[in-house]
Amino acid sequence: MSSKKSAGTISDLNKPYEENEIGLKGILWFGVGLFLLIVITFGLMWALLNVLKDYQRETAGPVNPLAMNEQERLPPEPRLQLAPGFGVEAEKGRVNLELLPPQAEYRELHKQWEQLWVGGSKDAKTGTVISLPIEEAKNRFLSQGVKARTGADAEAAYDKARTMISESSSGRVASEKIR
Repeated sequence: MSSKKSAGTISDLNKPYEENEIGLKGILWFGVGLFLLIVITFGLMWALLNVLKDYQRETAGPVNPLAMNEQERLPPEPRLQLAPGFGVEAEKGRVNLELLPPQAEYRELHKQWEQLWVGGSKDAKTGTVISLPIEEAKNRFLSQGVKARTGADAEAAYDKARTMISESSSGRVASEKIR
């Protein structure tokens, strides 16, 4: 670093390169100033945080009546098995399946279905029969003496039930027959 400077030009034309004069003093002052600015900003933000916490403690009033409770904040069913609140609604209440294997949902629903198949269900308030056990429903249906349809109507219903929509008709016409 040279302290002598040329009178007319910034660079010395006799040298094949330009000398860079780096002001180390300026760089150090900038670094110290930047460090002080960071420390002051950190202190001010810490003070602001404490003031806001104090203000929150002072103004903490009754809970907002429109705030959602924990159950209302959950996303709608179906949820992932490990998600909070994953479960199945049953007659006795909600069955919690959060940390159980994925098959637990099917097993719980299968138990409920078997109870319906075997015992049927009744409305708790009115006592009205909602569903009958399968065997009882079969016996009631067979005791009514329902006759099978015969004739042209029965053949038309049978033919209609056998036809299916094919890909060749682009979903417009039921053209193929199921064998």
